[in-house]
Amino acid sequence: MFEFLSLERLAELGWGVELFAVVTLTLIARFIAMRTLNVLGRQFEKTNNLWDDALFKAAHDPVSWFMLIMGLLWAIQISDGYIDTELFSAGNLDLVRQLTFIVLLMVFLVRFITLSEERILKDLQERPDGEQTRMDPTTLIALAKLLRLSVVISSALVALPTLGIEIGALLAFGGVGGIAVGFAAQDLLSNFFGGLMIYLDRPFAIGDWIRSPDREIEGTVESIGWRLTVVRTFDKRPLYVPNSAFTKLALENPSRMTNRRINETIGIRYQDSEKMGGIIDSVKAMLTAHADIDANQTLIVNFNAYNSSSLDFFIYCFTKTTNWIRFHEVKQDVLLKIVEIVHQHGADFAFPTTTLDGLDQLRPESEAMESH
Repeated sequence: MFEFLSLERLAELGWGVELFAVVTLTLIARFIAMRTLNVLGRQFEKTNNLWDDALFKAAHDPVSWFMLIMGLLWAIQISDGYIDTELFSAGNLDLVRQLTFIVLLMVFLVRFITLSEERILKDLQERPDGEQTRMDPTTLIALAKLLRLSVVISSALVALPTLGIEIGALLAFGGVGGIAVGFAAQDLLSNFFGGLMIYLDRPFAIGDWIRSPDREIEGTVESIGWRLTVVRTFDKRPLYVPNSAFTKLALENPSRMTNRRINETIGIRYQDSEKMGGIIDSVKAMLTAHADIDANQTLIVNFNAYNSSSLDFFIYCFTKTTNWIRFHEVKQDVLLKIVEIVHQHGADFAFPTTTLDGLDQLRPESEAMESH
């Protein structure tokens, strides 16, 4: 027993005690740091600032991993004096420290950008439709993608010299091989630049209803990527459109219309011809006074044509709403009021008819034959 507790035995166990102390200190420091971040995070969640919430949440995992890895490297450095191996040399440990810092910093920045994007996007979706903002969801998503890509590329450029790879030589190789890669990835590059043009020109945004007269593309835009744009058709099928296609076709964006149009032709009977003027005046007055018809836009009610079975007049006006469902409700109300106006004037609507002349002349002859 006394031999086990001798100074020589304790000296042999010295590095183990040091390792235990390092691991314990690391876990304690990590626990304190995580508790501090959690407490601060809960306090900042009570504020209306979006950035501090994203900052603390993005820092949680990278800080935890940083402390664990630094503690592990510290323990390995202590054991290096007792374990003779080149793997745990001071140079290798320093390299791992630098790469750990670069990678975890990149993870923190990417997570911070993603969380900020989610919070700002949620805030934009909760705003009233009529409220103007300097940021829209499409621009926000494009900006977030560019920032994430910039962070990843910058981290790679910083990490390469740390690994002993010269950026100049890599760029020279890229210049020579870029031509071959460009030919091989021509479609990919055209889609990339097509997506870039969508973000710059902004012919449509996420949530817009688009259609193309040139191709069978119609639906609501769900997402805009660097290679594909996803359009949800009205029968709920996803349509994946390469971005390069939008540089070669004409595109309509009905979501950006200011009004919706009502353009209808209505026919009344020929025997109601003397009532046509009064009907037109009443319909025009009704449209002018209608709360959902935009009187500042073109408004026409005119006798239009002599048709085969009817006298036709047409109405041409615009609703204030652009909502598809509300538009049809307004249109229905207008048409029902026209029915009331026509009936109030003692007229009626025409339908296809055929008139046979000369029947009155044949009737006496037929009656005479029946009498014989």
